[in-house]
Amino acid sequence: MQDQTTQKTTIAVLGGTGKEGSGLAMRWAKADYTVIIGSRDAARATSRAAELNQQLGGDYLQGMDNNAAATAADLVVLSVPYSAHKATLEGVQAELAGKILVDLTVPLQPPKVRTVHLPEGQSAALEAQAFLGDAVKVVAAFQNVSAEKLVDPDYKVDCDVLICGNDADAKAQVIALAEAADMRGIDAGRLPNAIAIESLTPVLLYINKQYNVKGSGIRITGID
Repeated sequence: MQDQTTQKTTIAVLGGTGKEGSGLAMRWAKADYTVIIGSRDAARATSRAAELNQQLGGDYLQGMDNNAAATAADLVVLSVPYSAHKATLEGVQAELAGKILVDLTVPLQPPKVRTVHLPEGQSAALEAQAFLGDAVKVVAAFQNVSAEKLVDPDYKVDCDVLICGNDADAKAQVIALAEAADMRGIDAGRLPNAIAIESLTPVLLYINKQYNVKGSGIRITGID
């Protein structure tokens, strides 16, 4: 059971209808966080929340449109394809003010998803911070965790979560989120390091194909 502070924390997962967002949402709900699934379509979010509640065997999650979800949340998680990254941020900019945004986005360029691509702003997280300004504390995390592993909330994910951001307290909160999702969070420095962290994802996708595996991950050695 989490402490009272954690119990009062409400997390909105924008793009929570997808595999990675859904997987994290279920894990956080099981750890006593209040979790909202966000989508552009409120009906789709509500339907997905109902499906996840059925999988979990209880009334854990609720669904809302992105704006309502971001408004109701203390902390917002962005789990959308890079093609929807800017538009989603534009739609919830006002609702994010004063909050932490955990950005999972990787700037993949289909069909070459196994080749590193640096966007104009160098990383999705840096682009988010530049667009949102100092009113929002952007933290980059969870880019290197396989959605295939997250969708089973009881599966022990053998992967560390590299977390970077410019605010130490915000990073500490996201490290706690990683632990609540049954993974180890690693402080990986300031937000510019998201360039390297996001770039690891296409490398892992290449490794998955090359070695015929599903869900290779990152593990940092030398830390007790």
